[in-house]
Amino acid sequence: MGSNLFGRARDCLCCDDVDEKLARAASLRRDWENARLELSEIRLLDVVEPGRPLRPLLVHPREVPRRSFVSPEGRLALIHAVAHIEFNAINLACDAIFRFRDMPRTYYDDWVQVVAEEAAHFHLLRERLRADGREYGDYPAHNGLWEMALNTADDVVARMALVPRVLEARSLDVVPGIVRKLRGIGDHASAEVLELIEREEVAHVAAGSRWFRYACELGGLEPVATFKALIEKYMKVRIKGPFRMEARRAAGFDADEITLLEELGG
Repeated sequence: MGSNLFGRARDCLCCDDVDEKLARAASLRRDWENARLELSEIRLLDVVEPGRPLRPLLVHPREVPRRSFVSPEGRLALIHAVAHIEFNAINLACDAIFRFRDMPRTYYDDWVQVVAEEAAHFHLLRERLRADGREYGDYPAHNGLWEMALNTADDVVARMALVPRVLEARSLDVVPGIVRKLRGIGDHASAEVLELIEREEVAHVAAGSRWFRYACELGGLEPVATFKALIEKYMKVRIKGPFRMEARRAAGFDADEITLLEELGG
């Protein structure tokens, strides 16, 4: 393994073996925190498709089957869907490091931590699937998160606005309801995993908020107007409410942005 942070992030991003990707995510954090990685410029090939296993089958979002949550198969499909989001989140955090190489060191502190924590989340969810005899890849999934990464590959403002603060932030709104349903059907182990994930996702979205504002300030952009313009430009469908405003505030949304969310999702 190399000693350049950008190269190592790319190596993790491009790895298509799940267990090896998890190992690379952990070693990325360990080596970064122990000052074994450098930030020097390096020539690297672009990444258009991230490393992923042959399964799950990727389909259009409308083609992902809808199942009843209360059935055993529906519950497992839901856990698989969240695991797929977390797997994609590993790639997205690696790409945020690899793609944007002129940010402050603290930016890389944040996203290296996110890489490792998303990998840990995926591992926990995969264990929940395995406890019921299922495996990651057993259910179809979609590729919407990575498509947004490609759309924002040349613009850190758009990336920070839309991936952490719109797509990934949706978990802040919906996970507590999923937790209640899981507890209602007796799956307390999965509920506890999702509660842990939701707590840590607040910090991940907050990192997006922090670096969105930094990039706006650097470019002389007004954050709220820019956030609205980027949503209107890139989001194919209307963003959905209701929003958990307490969680959004904890994740770095200010009063004007919360008002904007209410207008857009109302």
